[in-house]
Amino acid sequence: QVQLVESGGGLVQPGGSLRLSCAASGIIFTIYHMGWYRQAPGKQRELVAAITSGGSTNYADSVKGRSTISRDNAKKTVYLQMNSLKPEDTAVYYCHAYYNDLDYWGQGTQVTVSS
Repeated sequence: QVQLVESGGGLVQPGGSLRLSCAASGIIFTIYHMGWYRQAPGKQRELVAAITSGGSTNYADSVKGRSTISRDNAKKTVYLQMNSLKPEDTAVYYCHAYYNDLDYWGQGTQVTVSS
């Protein structure tokens, strides 16, 4: 059974930082490309950052320079470090794993940026 379990969300003040984690099980983690998406109320789900199985990364323009995605294959975990958080970063953040025609989603973790 495939599971992606996110953690690390919460309430943070503008300008603060958070590190999200996504622990995977039930997949051969090393071959999967991993991504973080987010969905704010009333908006479509959007890609925040992605990392390939080989370690190449890409970021949404809205978070570029403020966020870093990384993976630890030994721990089967992908991380999203977010700095200089803004109120517009408020959303539910989802972990995504994909390989060829297989893809899986986590349940999401809430990030709220507010003073």
